Amino acid sequence: MNDIAVKSPPLDEFGHAQQTTKDRTHAQMARVLGLPSLLLFGLAYMVPLTVFTTYGIVTQTTGGHLSAAYVVTLVTMLFTAYSYGRMGAALPVAGSAYAYARKAFGGNVGFMVGWALLLDYLFMPMICYLVIGIYMSQYFPGVPSPVWIVGCIAAVLALNVLGIKLVTKANFALIGVQVVFIVVFVVASVKSIGVGSPVSFVRPFYERGMNTSGLFMGAATLCLSFLGFDAVSTLSEETRDPQRLLPKAIILCTLVSGLLFIFLAYLSQLAMPDWRSFKDADSASLELMEHVGGHLLSAFFTAVYVAGCFACAMASQASVTRILFAMGRDGVLPRSIFGRRSVRFGTPVSATVAVSVLSLSALAISLDLASTMISFGALVAFSFVNLSTTRHHLGTLRLRGAGNLLRYGAVPVVGFLLTVWLWTSLSATTFRVGLIWLAVGLCQLLWLTRGFRRPAPRIEEYEEANACF
Repeated sequence: MNDIAVKSPPLDEFGHAQQTTKDRTHAQMARVLGLPSLLLFGLAYMVPLTVFTTYGIVTQTTGGHLSAAYVVTLVTMLFTAYSYGRMGAALPVAGSAYAYARKAFGGNVGFMVGWALLLDYLFMPMICYLVIGIYMSQYFPGVPSPVWIVGCIAAVLALNVLGIKLVTKANFALIGVQVVFIVVFVVASVKSIGVGSPVSFVRPFYERGMNTSGLFMGAATLCLSFLGFDAVSTLSEETRDPQRLLPKAIILCTLVSGLLFIFLAYLSQLAMPDWRSFKDADSASLELMEHVGGHLLSAFFTAVYVAGCFACAMASQASVTRILFAMGRDGVLPRSIFGRRSVRFGTPVSATVAVSVLSLSALAISLDLASTMISFGALVAFSFVNLSTTRHHLGTLRLRGAGNLLRYGAVPVVGFLLTVWLWTSLSATTFRVGLIWLAVGLCQLLWLTRGFRRPAPRIEEYEEANACF
């Protein structure tokens, strides 16, 4: 296949790509988005059915207290969402956590935060294939899970090489179908619950002797469900009044989606309180649907969920390949492999194939590990956004006074402590894999900067794909 190497643009004295006046003019975006548009974008980004992705795993981890785990995660995310809003208002540019950490702590820290975020992008397609394999093999037991996984990887690879992209209308239509499903699920669940003792309605949140360490571990895994509120900050250059609207949109998006997750988790636990009866934690959502609405609801759920996963796999793989292409083009990764695009198709074929090969790990990795690896990268980014808020406002801008100390000191520090708390609650296996990934990033940074004697390279982020879970 004929590929062409993309030449790097001229560099300035810091080793960064120079921009011409024409480049800067075309890089400017029209500020047309208001609060309703920002909120709708954030809610669409945080797919409503995400609560069922790790339903069985986290229910078992928490000992039947999925709802309580969502409450812990939501509280943590609200503090972090506040920091995202403050930084989005102070630095209305694209780039999100990477841009904020780079501004507050310099290029080296920014590079490592961006490297940690790559875990989210790389594991997102993988978890899509995993879920498709799990649910389709449950629904069609005659076809093994690996067949579905390999088939989907091949289909997504072909579509991304050809340059076919999901259209916005199709994505919003898919969200609409999920909303319809949720309404049907709520009605069916309410009918199946019946009358129980008052204690049964409290148990999803609290019971004597509940496993608190399992609760926090489950809450850390559930950070996966909130990988969408920060996406609102990437629209800062297109928002009419980012200083005022971005903080509101981010907080509202986090609160509304979090309450929806808690409600669905609570309803699920009331409808099927005996979590010990799960035959398979990975596909426990199918058992829930069968219990609540029979075969018809289970089939409806499978069709909607698998379609959403396939759409997510296409979008997330397209996104991560363009990140790798940008990094290869700028010399952060080997240019001969990642910084090339096909003459025939105009797409980064080498990077697309590399992601597809990596996605074959879905044949061996567990859903639990894939989920927690995404949360590992997200929590690293969330922690540094909280720290960046304090560093930028109290350090760089030197804001003083009791109000500023509360807004930019106390609140972000609490958010930082909460995210670190959840981060340390992840499993030992997750930490081993995550720390190895960070060590590889540090070695890459040392090589690129020649032992920190050169400025750290920029990592261009393209957060275009829907965060599906």
